[in-house]
Amino acid sequence: MLPEALDPPRHQHPAPERAAWDVVVVGGGHAGVEAALAAARLGARTALVTFRADLLGEMSCNPAIGGLGKGQLVKEVDALGGLMGRVADATGLQFRMLGTRKGAAVRAPRCQSDRHRYRAAVVAAVAASAVEVVEGSVTGLVLSEGSHAHLAGAGARGPWVRGVRLADWRELDASAVVLTTGTFLRAIMHVGETRSEGGRAGEAAAVGLDADFARLGLATGRLKTGTPPRLVADSIAWDALDVQHGDARPVPFSWRTDRARFPALDQRPCHVTYTNDATHALIRANLHRAPMYSGAIQGVGPRYCPSVEDKVMRFADKERHQVFLEPEGLDTDWVYANGVSTSLPAEVQEAMLRTIPGLERVRFHRHGYAVEYDFVQPSQLDGELAVRSVPGLYLAGQLNGTSGYEEAAAQGLVAGANAALWGLGREPLVLARHEAYTGVLVDDLVVTNPTEPYRMFTSRAEYRLLLRHDTADRRLTPRGHALGLVSDADHAAYLARERELAAARAYLERERHEGKTLAELLRRPALDWAALEALSPGLAALALDPELAQVLESDVKYAGYVENQLEDVARLARQEAAEIPPDFDYAGVSGLAHEARERLGRLRPRTLGAASRVAGIRPPDVALLAVHLERRRRAERASGAGA
Repeated sequence: MLPEALDPPRHQHPAPERAAWDVVVVGGGHAGVEAALAAARLGARTALVTFRADLLGEMSCNPAIGGLGKGQLVKEVDALGGLMGRVADATGLQFRMLGTRKGAAVRAPRCQSDRHRYRAAVVAAVAASAVEVVEGSVTGLVLSEGSHAHLAGAGARGPWVRGVRLADWRELDASAVVLTTGTFLRAIMHVGETRSEGGRAGEAAAVGLDADFARLGLATGRLKTGTPPRLVADSIAWDALDVQHGDARPVPFSWRTDRARFPALDQRPCHVTYTNDATHALIRANLHRAPMYSGAIQGVGPRYCPSVEDKVMRFADKERHQVFLEPEGLDTDWVYANGVSTSLPAEVQEAMLRTIPGLERVRFHRHGYAVEYDFVQPSQLDGELAVRSVPGLYLAGQLNGTSGYEEAAAQGLVAGANAALWGLGREPLVLARHEAYTGVLVDDLVVTNPTEPYRMFTSRAEYRLLLRHDTADRRLTPRGHALGLVSDADHAAYLARERELAAARAYLERERHEGKTLAELLRRPALDWAALEALSPGLAALALDPELAQVLESDVKYAGYVENQLEDVARLARQEAAEIPPDFDYAGVSGLAHEARERLGRLRPRTLGAASRVAGIRPPDVALLAVHLERRRRAERASGAGA
């Protein structure tokens, strides 16, 4: 059974007169689950199509949630009513706050998860929601030509989506479709010279949609990802390894998690070992058998999560590389070998790992492998994650050229919510770069064509001091509640917590006005919570909650810097608000560099601010665009006045 805290809000829908849906989501990974649940929370009749209903939320690779930049995304999904953070809290085996030696802006939570309990919790949460799960393989989109009621312009014409077709020829009618096919689209798995179709061990590839993408004129590419071996726990010499424990006082992802019952599971350590010269020599001797180096794989892999073959070749000066041995669950003897992602032949993998201290007699549950798959160039999307040229079609997750569960979940929530809002004729959910890491993620995708799987980092956010992980609820929960993504009860709990923080901030300000410096008030690692409690019984909760103490301390410490960043945001707001018409003629902008014309004409950024973030666009290019846009606006005003 799911813990009560994980039970999502239910919506009652009248039974449809025919088998039609408001939103159909394709894919049951982290993006698909968040998309389907978000659409359902908004009242949309939602179907989720997946190969297997018992594998919703499966962790295809690392059994972990969060990390630098990624933990912030999980907190934002949670702040908008999503599931990932709550499931991570309920199924975590080890929790750590990363970046604690640095400023509050870059700290991020991470947890090691029980893979099987995580999946079971996701399956249970979806079953308890209004989402209907349909098992099957989607082989194509059902498309129509002509005018459509949801199109912005009266009489607008072109292809639009009205559902999906399954391999058994069933059709599911829908007002909107969200595709979250992950690494499954025309996927090929590689282990040495062996190739097989499939996007994950034991599962088939998704085929057929590529033909529809070609028919719709959507540009696609090819990417690669990989996964390390899974090892047998009792074949590892644990005493020979370094131990890595979690935090003594772990912090949950979700502010809705009951702290009195957290962590929910017995906590487990991870262990650390290292590769060595013998390991590297074996890899170099067999490099010609690695698909990435033999030419068998054409797709580009993630630069920030390289295979062990890449590590050895790209960092030849390194004498060793870390290997983290991470438990996959409380009731399994599977161990995830983080740090040795590989697609070398099985016998080479075994010999290679047995050169590593502690793994001399290791046995394998599963060998590592690489997956090569199709993705859609995300510059063809808008800030709602809708395909600009095909009304009703939304894309999320690794299909958009990203990597990671967290990036997928954030995109899924945005795409699912917007698919439902579009069908309801309501304003979309679009997050700006200063509002959320999710906004940074989406904006980065739609103004670029990734040449490698995109991964979130704190360095990608220019306003990261505004986007601290511990302010996600403050930034997004009121907006989520206004849309209908966050329940009334959760919103009321959020407001109560904010009142406590406001009272504490008022106390601090009063003390400072009476002559105490901020340094005096913050002279201890934590504030003087006993004084706060004595001041007002209403602050007792803060005295007992180190998380809220940290939030308040960061609020006070960084208030001046936050104010400066908000001024920067206000200064740039005019540029962000300057819309570029979809039919704008870049070729007509005299003085604009040829490269700038080509890139802007291909990517078609929506605003002047988005244009400034396109790779290769210089400040003089943006200034020229601003001048020409203003001329066009004046001409249009003059034309309108003359009429």
